[in-house]
Amino acid sequence: MRRAHLRWVGVLALMGALTTACSNPNAHADGMAYTEGAAAQADDAEALLAYEHSVGVQLDGAMIVPRLQAIQAACRDARFGACTLIEAQQSAGDRPSARAVLRMAPAGIEPMIALAGEGGEAGERSTRAEDLAVVVRDNTTEQDRLTKELARLQAFEARRDLSVADMIALSERIAATEAQIEAARLDGAQHRRRIDTQLLTVQRRARDGEQGRSEIAMAFREFGGTLAVGTAWTIHATAFLLPLGIAGFALFLALRALWRRRRRG
Repeated sequence: MRRAHLRWVGVLALMGALTTACSNPNAHADGMAYTEGAAAQADDAEALLAYEHSVGVQLDGAMIVPRLQAIQAACRDARFGACTLIEAQQSAGDRPSARAVLRMAPAGIEPMIALAGEGGEAGERSTRAEDLAVVVRDNTTEQDRLTKELARLQAFEARRDLSVADMIALSERIAATEAQIEAARLDGAQHRRRIDTQLLTVQRRARDGEQGRSEIAMAFREFGGTLAVGTAWTIHATAFLLPLGIAGFALFLALRALWRRRRRG
């Protein structure tokens, strides 16, 4: 029985080593060749792009919050297709602004941008794309590898000549493999979600002229505080420089008296 136990432990250890080798091909001498082969396949892979859009809109200060609410409602009601509100924030005061981050169907991007810009002026806009072809391919390969490994482990589990220790070790290995499969599936679903939908960030702020007026008004409101700070700073500076001024004046008088004595002599 002990020999059988050692034999099964050896089998499990060998499978673990093979699994590690498969998941880390760069650990072998031919790792560079594998990396170069993967790069060559990446060049031939079909582009799977994940798009992200960023748009800035200038509005009257009073329209910023209602426009944010309109965007939230349109997303919640799926007016332009499937939509998920990821982030929404607003700030009031002298410089009101609002920001919304949405993940939505590609066909709804332009209508949502048009809705965000109603009554305002379109500002900066940028679009970037990340190619996930290699990431998706690697994830698919990893899921296939883990699925095959799980099938092999389950085949061992069906044997009747396993000891209790072997069963425990095998069960732990199966549980770890199942957890890895689930994690890989979640990553794959996230990659597919990024490809099938697009991220839109809309930033709204007050018009430049309105911001300028707000800054002037704020400066008038802070006039008293600024005056107090300036006066206090002047007093501190005077107190600091007064002894130096007195010492400098005394030195000047002494030098002038010495110069006069030498001139008389």
